[in-house]
Amino acid sequence: MEYTEILLRLIFAVIAGGLIGLEREIVHRPAGIRTHMLVCLGSALFVLVTVQTLPNEVARIIAGVATGIGFLGAGTIFKSKSEVHGLTTAASVWAVAAVGLAIGLGHYLMTIIAVILILIILQLNKAEFFKKL
Repeated sequence: MEYTEILLRLIFAVIAGGLIGLEREIVHRPAGIRTHMLVCLGSALFVLVTVQTLPNEVARIIAGVATGIGFLGAGTIFKSKSEVHGLTTAASVWAVAAVGLAIGLGHYLMTIIAVILILIILQLNKAEFFKKL
């Protein structure tokens, strides 16, 4: 893989993570733009390094990222009185890690679709339709 391709994937990961993180930042959630950018970039980098050095270990690295990010996301969840907060942010961090993995593997169309769907899902709680239910 050429260095320009690696650079483009890493930049794409920062942009994709940034778009999702920006939404979380705008609604004042615990994990914002920088967290999402770093998670997406880190996930892409883990895959890129593995593809370059240990191509037969990609599945193991993906499993490790998915598990490890779960712990990071758990740090955004907290309980106050009878309510639990941060679940959506934890899920967005986990989903953005998957976006980074997809970018690292070069699945651009899948990534664009996933980012759009994640952004739509994050808007669902604001939709008038759901407020009326």
